[in-house]
Amino acid sequence: MTLYLKYRPKNLDELDLADVGESLKKIVKSGKIPHAFLFAGPKGTGKTSAARILAKIINCESKNSPCDKCEQCLSITKGTNLDVIEMDAASHRGIDDVRILRDAVKLSPARAKKKIYIIDEAHMLTTEASNALLKTLEEPPEHVVFILATTNPEKLIETIRSRTTYIRFRKANSNEIVNSLKRVAKAEKIKIRDDALEVIAKASDGAFRDAIKILEQVTSENMELSKEFLEGHLFNAGKIDLDGFIGYLIKKDAKGGLTEIGKIVASGVSIEFFLQSLLTRLQSALLFKVGVRGEDIKDLDKNSLVGLIELFSTALSGATDSPIEELTAEIAVVKWCGTEARSEVPVVKGELKVAEKSGENPVQVSVPQNGSGMEVNDDAWKMILATVKPINASIEALLRAARPVAYDGRTLTLGVFYKFHKERLEDAQHRRVLESIVAEVLKSPTRIICTLVEPPPRKIIEEAKHEPVLTEGEDKDIIKVAEEIFGN
Repeated sequence: MTLYLKYRPKNLDELDLADVGESLKKIVKSGKIPHAFLFAGPKGTGKTSAARILAKIINCESKNSPCDKCEQCLSITKGTNLDVIEMDAASHRGIDDVRILRDAVKLSPARAKKKIYIIDEAHMLTTEASNALLKTLEEPPEHVVFILATTNPEKLIETIRSRTTYIRFRKANSNEIVNSLKRVAKAEKIKIRDDALEVIAKASDGAFRDAIKILEQVTSENMELSKEFLEGHLFNAGKIDLDGFIGYLIKKDAKGGLTEIGKIVASGVSIEFFLQSLLTRLQSALLFKVGVRGEDIKDLDKNSLVGLIELFSTALSGATDSPIEELTAEIAVVKWCGTEARSEVPVVKGELKVAEKSGENPVQVSVPQNGSGMEVNDDAWKMILATVKPINASIEALLRAARPVAYDGRTLTLGVFYKFHKERLEDAQHRRVLESIVAEVLKSPTRIICTLVEPPPRKIIEEAKHEPVLTEGEDKDIIKVAEEIFGN
C-alpha cells in the first residue's frame, strides 16, 4: 500500500486542513446533515478523504462516530460498502449515466442508514447530465446524501452550486505540508530534517498527496535526504543562473532576460521556484542596502531593488493561474526593461492612471463622472500593443486591425475590422494571453470581447500614423501581415 493511502486521515481531527475539519465538525454537531455537499479545491488537498470520513460519520453504528471498528466504518475505509457509491464524473459524465443514478437513488440503502453518493470531478458532467442531476438535488429522497467533489467549481452550473453546502478546500501552506510529512516520516522511521521537508513541500505545490508521493519516491530510491540534494533533484536548481539573469535586468536587456527564462523553463525548472529564488536574492540585497544583513548587488540601488521585488512578487502570485506558466515572469521582464511599473494605480478626478515609459507622463484611461463607462485612449492602446509585441507578435499583428470601442472597468470591447482577425483573437489561447496583458496594463482584471465593425478609410489610418493593418482589398497588406502572424 502506498504511503498516501496508508496514512489517509481516518477522522475529522486528522484532516490536514484544520479549517475544513472545523467546518465539518460544526455541521455534524448541529445534527442537521445537508442532503448535498460541494467539496471544491485543488487536487491532493483531501476532498475524497473528507467525503469518506463524512460517510462514516453518517452511517457509523456507534455513538462515537466514526469509531473505525463497526462494519460500516471498516467497509467504507476498505471501499467495499454497498451504500457508499463513488462515481468518477470524468468517465461517467453523460446523461445516461445520471439517469441510471437517478433510478438507483430511489432504492433504500442495503444495510446503512443512508446511501452516500460521492461524485468526483463533478465539473466534468455534461450540461445535459448536470441538469438531470439537478432534478434529483432539488427533490432528494430522505435516505440519500450527495457529496460532489471538484477542482473547478466555476464549471458547475450555478443552480447545482446553489443547492449544495459549499466546503472550500485550499492549497496547503508549507507548514501544513511539513507537519503532514513529519507524521508520515515518524511512523515510517524516516530520518529527514525540516529544511529538506520544506523543499518537498515547495515541490508539492500545496498538495498533501503529492508531497507524500515525493517523500515515498525519494526514500524508495535511497536518495540523499538533504536540502541541497533535494533542491537539485526536484527543481534542477543547479540550472538556474540567477546572477546572469540579474545581469540582464541591470542592463535592461529584455531579449537576454526572456531568453534566459526560456532556457529555465526548457530545462524543467519550475517557474515558481525560479521566481522564489530570485526574490530571495533580491530581498537579501535590499536588506544589505539598509544595513541589516544579506548579500549586495552592486549595480542595483535600493529603489531599483524595491521596484524589482514588487514586479516579480506580482509575477509569482499570478504564475499559478496563468495560462502560460512563464507568462507573468516574461511580462515582468518586459515592464522592467521597457517601462517602470508603479505599485499604486490611483483613480484621481475621473482618470485611471496607468504607468508608461520611464520619465513620461502616465497614460490616461478616461472615466466619465457618471461612472457609466471608460474610454481607453490612444496612449493606453499603444501601451497594450507595445507590451503584447515582444510576448506574442501574432496577437500584436492581429490587434492592428482592431480598436478599443468600450471599456467599463471590467470588460474591454474591441471593434475588429475583419472576420479573420476576430476569429483568431477569439481563439482561447490568444484570448487568455491578451486578457492577462491588458489586465497588467490597465491594472484591473479585464475580460476581452470582440465585435465586428466597419474598418476606417485607408486615408484616416494613414493620417493617424497607425501601424499597418490588414485590408482585405490590397494584396500587399495581406501578405505583409500574414507573414507577421504566421512567420516568414
